[in-house]
Amino acid sequence: MNQKVIPIQPLPPSGEPPQAQSLYEAQKKIYPKSVTGLFARWRWVFVWLTQLVFYGLPWLPWATEAGARQAVLFDLAARRFYLFGYVLYPQDFIYLTALLVISALSLFLFTAVAGRLWCGFACPQTVYTEIFLWIERKVEGDRQRRMKLDAGGISAGKLGKKSLKHFVWISVALWTGFTFVGYFTPVRELGGEMLAGRMGSWEVFWVLFYGFATYGNAGFLREQVCKYMCPYARFQAAMFDKDTLIVSYDAARGEPRGSRGRKADFAAQGLGSCVDCTLCVQVCPTGIDIRQGLQYECISCAACVDVCDSVMDKMDYPRGLIRFTTQNALAGKGGGRDVLRTILRPRVLAYTTILAALSMGLAIHLATRTPLKVDVVRDRAALSRIVGGGKLENVYRLQLMNATEETQRYRIGAEGLAGLEVASDNEVTIGPAESRWVAVRVQIPYGSADPGSHTIHFTVEAGGGDAQVREKSVFLVPR
Repeated sequence: MNQKVIPIQPLPPSGEPPQAQSLYEAQKKIYPKSVTGLFARWRWVFVWLTQLVFYGLPWLPWATEAGARQAVLFDLAARRFYLFGYVLYPQDFIYLTALLVISALSLFLFTAVAGRLWCGFACPQTVYTEIFLWIERKVEGDRQRRMKLDAGGISAGKLGKKSLKHFVWISVALWTGFTFVGYFTPVRELGGEMLAGRMGSWEVFWVLFYGFATYGNAGFLREQVCKYMCPYARFQAAMFDKDTLIVSYDAARGEPRGSRGRKADFAAQGLGSCVDCTLCVQVCPTGIDIRQGLQYECISCAACVDVCDSVMDKMDYPRGLIRFTTQNALAGKGGGRDVLRTILRPRVLAYTTILAALSMGLAIHLATRTPLKVDVVRDRAALSRIVGGGKLENVYRLQLMNATEETQRYRIGAEGLAGLEVASDNEVTIGPAESRWVAVRVQIPYGSADPGSHTIHFTVEAGGGDAQVREKSVFLVPR
């Protein structure tokens, strides 16, 4: 039997064992420098817009017949979902499906037109990272001060700043978790229970879980979520083409890069417009160098565009060394029509058409939906029986769900067989956004139908005729 001999590595001359080699590179902390400019202002517009919606919606009241309620509430215990004037049930899951499809198509459309614009301006990870970075800068200072603080030893000043920063981070994260739970438990009740110390265990769990996720992702993981955890960065290449607007460095204009005086004739020195200040790298939240070309880590936040434009202004150079443009435009193939080519190409037109059709269909269906749900279940305890008066009777249970916030009176009828009639009380009153199981007895004259299973339909109509539902069932005639 052959045996493989593995040679023993000799020890180094010092006699010390060789150091183990790590398979992973140590993660270097990124210290993004603050930046001002057009795109920085737009990022903060989206920060304010998204957070006003997220934090404000649970506190928005909505007047109903039964009194004011939360405008947006997903009541999982009662299996009712309130969306302003609409009351949705689990049977309306199709609306959520349509909304998810529309969101996915919107993401495809935005990506085809302007790359990862969603990531750079409206993604929750970007938004909360921007908020946490702002807090960090206010407490610890901008990039150089933060780097110096982290590199220094332990001191009272450092401990104080770090403690204050993490206290504010945790406060924002817990408020975010509380707001998230407020979409599923009425937020005013939740606040009262929290102040009284009676908050339920599942509410406590989700407040802490969502708060911890916000604290960890926005405070520590930051760009690692975008680079390693988010799948969007991996499949975005399938949605890009050479007419997609992306943040790009104009190498033809900027190279060869190099430092120079403000009044120097850089062309005579054989230099391009790039002064190699590396500010575009210092402001990048993912720590990449945009001058190396398109990279999947780029989230299109355009911080490098703002800072590069400020440098070009100081040097009296034209703006746009780093800008939103297309690969075809950089190669000189788009001419002055690069934006038009971006918008009017087949992929974008196809996404737009499908997205518009789905959005319109969802809006029309939601506006014309019948605010009544009916489920029919046969009573299995008595499939069919003969009752007094020479009648053959089947018993059913109807679940009536009032999808309005007004008390409704419904009339129940049945059709499909000769002499078919509802023998039980055929009118029922249901309160706002309530559901009720109703026992219904349906009869036909004995011998008026052949033995077997016969299709019938139940009709349920609101008193004012505003809603009518027709549900199919079967009437059994024994042999």
